[in-house]
Amino acid sequence: QVQLVESGGGLVQAGGSLRVSCAASGRSISNYAMGWFRQAPGKERELVGGISWSGRSTYYADSVKGRFTISKDNAKNLVYLQMNSLKPEDTAVYYCAADRQYGSSSYKYWGQGTQVTVSS
Repeated sequence: QVQLVESGGGLVQAGGSLRVSCAASGRSISNYAMGWFRQAPGKERELVGGISWSGRSTYYADSVKGRFTISKDNAKNLVYLQMNSLKPEDTAVYYCAADRQYGSSSYKYWGQGTQVTVSS
């Protein structure tokens, strides 16, 4: 079992930056690919991006490409989502997820989410 806890969400003005973290416990994330997702009110959950178990490969949704960066620190069992040039439409609850398969369509482990609100 992998337990995931997100933190670092909050309120930020448009154009600002925020970094959210995901702390894993139970197992080392060095064996897991990680993903970030978000869900805005009244909308379906959507993929933000993902990172391979080694951290060498990443992919992003077109809506965040060039603005968001995912990284992981396997030694600390932490995953980060650095968000720059934030827009009001980035407002959502952000979730991290873990799975053995890079680019999984069905992540096995999920955190409880952290709220990110971008004001205009």
